Formats: sequence, C-alpha cells, structure tokens
Amino acid sequence: MTLLSVNNIIKRYNSETTALNDMSFAVNEGEFVAIIGPSGAGKSTLLRCINRMIDVSEGEIIFAGQHVSQLKGPALRSHRTQIGMIFQHYNLVNRLSVIENVLHGRLGYKNTIAGMLGLYSHAEKVQAYEILQSLGLEEQMYKRCDQLSGGQKQRVGIARALIQQPKLLLCDEPIASLDPNAAKIIMDTLKDINQRLGITVIVNLHQVDVALHYAQRIIGVNRGMIVYDGSPLHISNSKIYEIYGSEAGDLILDLEERYAEA
Repeated sequence: MTLLSVNNIIKRYNSETTALNDMSFAVNEGEFVAIIGPSGAGKSTLLRCINRMIDVSEGEIIFAGQHVSQLKGPALRSHRTQIGMIFQHYNLVNRLSVIENVLHGRLGYKNTIAGMLGLYSHAEKVQAYEILQSLGLEEQMYKRCDQLSGGQKQRVGIARALIQQPKLLLCDEPIASLDPNAAKIIMDTLKDINQRLGITVIVNLHQVDVALHYAQRIIGVNRGMIVYDGSPLHISNSKIYEIYGSEAGDLILDLEERYAEA
C-alpha cells in the first residue's frame, strides 16, 4: 500500500536556484529507502518538503491519502506527528535530560499550555522509558544531553521520533557526524525499527556502501533530479558516476576495496 507519493515537485528558492526539479516517486508502507547524492543535490530539501517544514513551489505530495500542501492548522500539526524527523546534528536541548528530550516528541499532541509547562502523563513517561530501554539508553535517562556521545545523542533523537508513534521516519544524514562504530549502531537501529515495528524509513546518506548494505531501494539524486530509482543490486559504477560526478571515483574505489575484503 502506498504511504507517500511525490508527484512532479519543484522547489525554487529564487529565480536562479532550483533545489528540486520535477521529482516524482512513491514509497510503500514498510519500505526502507536510501536517498544518495552529493552535497547540494537536494536531499535535505526533499525531506523538509515531505514534512511541510518548507513548501514546494509546484507539484504535490500526498501522505497517507492527504495532500500535504493543503493542510493547515490542526491538520498540519497532525500530519507532522505522523512523521518522525532525525537530524544530522541531533536537534536536542543539551541542558535538559535525556528523558525530557524524548518527551518533547509528544509536544505535537499537546495544547499550548500543556506543552509550555511540560505536562506529560504517566503513560507517556512509561513509554519514553520503554523506548530508551529498547535503545540501550536506560542508564543515561536522567543525564543531561550534553554529557552524551554523538552516537548516544542520535539514539535519543530516534527515541524522540519513536514516541510520536510515527508512520514514517525521515532521517537527514543521521550518521554523517559519527565514527564508524557509532554509525553502524544507528543504521542497525533504524533497520530494526523498520523490520520489527514496520515503520517506513527514508534516510539521506552520502555513504554509498552503507546505503547498499541497509536499504531495500536506492534513489540517486543529482542537482535536484532523480537519476536512479531501484534495487541496490542493480546500481552500476556508471550510475554512481552519474549521481556523484567527479566525486564518484573515490566512492567506487572504496566500494571495490570493501567487496574485495569481504
């Protein structure tokens, strides 16, 4: 069943800058999709359009049967609760504890006063604890977030997204700031969430080898256009060159070395 349809969307920032250029694709419930491409290709802009953090200039995005660009007020707020966002730089409040940051994922369900006062139910606090426990963070629950490692901070970001009970996770370069060991933990966690909970995952990645290892489907983007959409098994070196341009040589060499080691 189709969860997300992106239909001929264009995003212009001014008359000279087109970030997304006639982009179309659909994502089914339960898919794990990796979007790859060089910096400036439009990957982050795409995720922000899906979540209506920014508006498209043309075209339409349909999520769970609703036309995203037409949503306003409570309907737009409801739309955002169904989509968990995971950011490269975590977007946590460092002075607050881990569990307080996780509970912020429930703010979309609160009225303004309850949100400002941080009024959470016992059931919400239990849910936050259970999610943190499932992510191996129960011992950090009352630590300030500025006391955590990068990998732990990213897991807190994932927990904050999960407490929303989303249908879709949008992950914007979630491992770009992490060392290889922490990156593997994050990608394993996202894959587990996808398989165990059935939550659809769309993840922006610069690392081709990681995308090939984890994703069911690869969407390759260059200059705001889709140049590949298909199985990781069928992507070729020539297509990687088309996606990454002059950067592709090192990426392909790195892939060939990894496969040789395997």
